[in-house]
Amino acid sequence: MMQVQEYKDSLKQKAEHLIIKGFPEKIVKLNELLETSNFQNRDLADVHQDLNIPIPPPVAALNEPNAKRARLDSSEVSSNTTIEGTKVYALPNGTVPCNKPLSDLIHLVKPHIRELVEDSNLLKMWISFMIPKIEDGNNFGVSIQEDTLAEIQSVESEAAAFFDQISRYFISRAKIVSKVAKYPHIDDYRRAVRELDEKEYLSLWLVMCEIRNRYCSLHDIVIKNLEKIKKPRSSNAESLY
Repeated sequence: MMQVQEYKDSLKQKAEHLIIKGFPEKIVKLNELLETSNFQNRDLADVHQDLNIPIPPPVAALNEPNAKRARLDSSEVSSNTTIEGTKVYALPNGTVPCNKPLSDLIHLVKPHIRELVEDSNLLKMWISFMIPKIEDGNNFGVSIQEDTLAEIQSVESEAAAFFDQISRYFISRAKIVSKVAKYPHIDDYRRAVRELDEKEYLSLWLVMCEIRNRYCSLHDIVIKNLEKIKKPRSSNAESLY
């Protein structure tokens, strides 16, 4: 029991230090990060990258452009018969790399997503430990705790969803790149990859803005209600006056 109580006391101290000092520092840090060249006034063309998938040379056209290709009966096709067509390449230049500018940006953003999830979880446990036992009446402070807890849980879920968004980007890009490899002559697939990369860049910028905004909103709601969160019910002696 003593170890559990020590854990609770330690968690409460960490949470109060985080909300009073840690969150303002994080907000300033995130604002500075959003003002850097990684996010501020960046040309979308900066996130484009060559796919390393060459376009195969076209095959020679038929001597008579309008002539229909004669159908060959299977009995007429000898083992030495060659039927020409577009060559299929097995990525002759090697692997198709991930988009490096976006990969670097994701490497920069992910630690902040993780911190928001961890900080939200810490605040969630802190308020949970502050909720008093269930009693009739004098529950206005408890309702404030519950509303704040619901907001924190919402932030935690949203932050965790940011990770899923990043993994979906890689899956979507891989599917389009595989189409480029299969149909290298179709420019629309190549354009789709560029459009997806631009969309992901804007999504990462928006994620960073949302992380900053969530820290601001959590800090605001907790600081405004800090007294009721820490002491949801007044004592009987105080309620007499």
